[in-house]
Amino acid sequence: MDEVSKNTNAFRAGLSVRRSVLGDPHVDRAEDAATDFDRPFQHLITEAAWGTVWARPGWSHRERSIVTLALLAALGHDEEVAMHVRATANTGASRDDICEAFLHVAIYAGVPAANRAFKIAKEVFSQMDGGKSAHA
Repeated sequence: MDEVSKNTNAFRAGLSVRRSVLGDPHVDRAEDAATDFDRPFQHLITEAAWGTVWARPGWSHRERSIVTLALLAALGHDEEVAMHVRATANTGASRDDICEAFLHVAIYAGVPAANRAFKIAKEVFSQMDGGKSAHA
């Protein structure tokens, strides 16, 4: 990706939001792992998802985090569910918020999708708590 592409307002805003939500280590790993093949995809994520949608006014990062978790869980995107559960440490979404989102998933997208999301969240909470119980 050329330097001009990295200098769009949406890209700069997206990089800032992406770092604040996912954390510098995650974004640094993604950027370091990017190759010529997938670098355009990383740019798209940063500019469109983070710089256009997540950077919009009106909803807080907490609100976007809750909606994102519900959508990812409903669609069965397990790796992304885990990543966004970890990100709640930066967005202000609580474990109670996550539970409520997954209960909503159970009704509107199916119990199996919510069941899997709850299992993933419990695993992530255990990791975040240093291997302790994942109770809220």
